[in-house]
Amino acid sequence: MKEHNNSLEAIFEDHGYITDQPILTALHLVKSLQKPLLVEGPAGVGKTEIAKVLAKSLNTKLIRLQCYEGLDVNNALYEWNYAKQMLHIRLTENSEASLEKREEDIFGKEFLLTRPILEAFMEEEAPPVLLIDEVDRADEAFEAFLLEALAEFQITIPELGTIKAKHRPYVILTSNRTRELSDALRRRCLYQWVSYPDFKKETEILQARLPEIDKSLAIQIAKLMERIRQMPLQKIPGVAESLDWAQALISMHRSELNKETIQETLGCFLKNQDDWDTVDKELQQGTLLR
Repeated sequence: MKEHNNSLEAIFEDHGYITDQPILTALHLVKSLQKPLLVEGPAGVGKTEIAKVLAKSLNTKLIRLQCYEGLDVNNALYEWNYAKQMLHIRLTENSEASLEKREEDIFGKEFLLTRPILEAFMEEEAPPVLLIDEVDRADEAFEAFLLEALAEFQITIPELGTIKAKHRPYVILTSNRTRELSDALRRRCLYQWVSYPDFKKETEILQARLPEIDKSLAIQIAKLMERIRQMPLQKIPGVAESLDWAQALISMHRSELNKETIQETLGCFLKNQDDWDTVDKELQQGTLLR
């Protein structure tokens, strides 16, 4: 298994994603056990990227379902193309076909609008990666639906019957823990926690994602982020913010962090006024750059 993981690690690094052994092992188990993987952690630490790079490494399709409050089965599974159905009904009004035959026709697959979950089940070429992103933002009713859909990897459409997944997809669920997920969902998944990277890993991430960055600047950013994340902030900046900040500094042709440069670019990694004031106070007092 180690050889397999090393190969997968190399593929991830080729795509600019610095990972570690627990994540590699979890992804190996997703493939071998065909079980969903629930990835939890703070916002901006690269949870979504795990699914994206996994799809690239497997050379397969990524199908993403972005969860939100009020998400229902229709938006996740399927809808009927009502406009197309109505047009077909009008065009066949004078048809000699029976009412039953005309009704059967309008509920054919050509009138079906597939949404992410059904699309993943109907993928014909190879098992896709199904990303169910920020599942904690959906409500408990939708979570209950997921339990059923992911248990047997098949769904029933009343007008068409049961549709079973042609290729069982690799399922990655992510959560920022805005609410606690049910024990039932957790039991059906493998689990991986992703936290903020340490100084060494964040430096490697910056260099991998931004090959043009000066190494000393990457080190300075990683060190400063490590200090900032220890502050009592409302929204702790993640790796996504580190990358945004680094890109901004590169575009400004800045190769060194000083008080003035940091103050000019606080908005690249702080998205809250109170957090801005907290960091700026430390900056003005000279304690941030010690």
